[in-house]
Amino acid sequence: MKTTLTNNNFGLKRTSLLRGIGLILLSFIVAGCPAGKTVTEEKVVIRGSNTIGEELAPRLIAEYKKEHSAVVFDLESKGTGYGLGNLLAGGCDIAAASRMVTTNEIAMARDRGIELNEYIIGDYSVAVIVNAGSLVGNLTQDQVRDIFTGAVQNWKDVGGPDAPIHLYIRDPISGTYLGFQELAMGNKPYALGLKTCTNYTVIAQAVAKDANGIGYSSIELASSPGVKGVSIGGAAPTIPSVNKGQYPYSRVLRFYTNKASEAATARDFIQFVQSPRGQQILTQMGFVPRP
Repeated sequence: MKTTLTNNNFGLKRTSLLRGIGLILLSFIVAGCPAGKTVTEEKVVIRGSNTIGEELAPRLIAEYKKEHSAVVFDLESKGTGYGLGNLLAGGCDIAAASRMVTTNEIAMARDRGIELNEYIIGDYSVAVIVNAGSLVGNLTQDQVRDIFTGAVQNWKDVGGPDAPIHLYIRDPISGTYLGFQELAMGNKPYALGLKTCTNYTVIAQAVAKDANGIGYSSIELASSPGVKGVSIGGAAPTIPSVNKGQYPYSRVLRFYTNKASEAATARDFIQFVQSPRGQQILTQMGFVPRP
């Protein structure tokens, strides 16, 4: 009995000691935290566009974190509609969008008493390119669609020589693969027998070596040695034509926030994206900076 009582007393003393240590540690933690500061205030949740989220947003986030290492980002890309739906439901700080909000989305926001802030961050644009020696310098949107879907397979059908058309495109896992399909092909399937490439640079290099080649790239790479950008309906693939809304294969990229609950950290990140450094990153990645 004495042994049992001694062990119980020891256990009680040990429990009290642990509780005391816990309280001391908690007091240090509380003392070290600024009043009113929470972890969520340093977290930015972004939902939305695959065009932005696939490669651009991760790069922008990585650059931003070089000087803001404490900020945590939660990025999920399942489409513009998904991002705006999350924003209206209070599920994210920033909705990344590759289109404008629809009238239905505006009505939904109004019904919830939400006013949206819109921030233009740049343009996603794809230039159609051919070999520099090609006789073809201008195509209609219908001709581009028919070429990449395989309905047209010979250059003579679009003003070129009697020669087979060789297609060079991005690999299917790329967002650009789907982006071009949506912008230029009416979401129709690609032709058979084409050659896939891992990035725009590889496409430009392949077309430069193939007199019968055609592909797509960034606006910047459309003036690479050995290739030339094709005008679409008379509109050349240039930054001015994109910024003026003249070049058809282009989409304005936007960030949307809830004006009433826009977090300071989210706003600071957006300002970074719109800054000269952020715009430089867009250019480096093949996007068109905002005007």
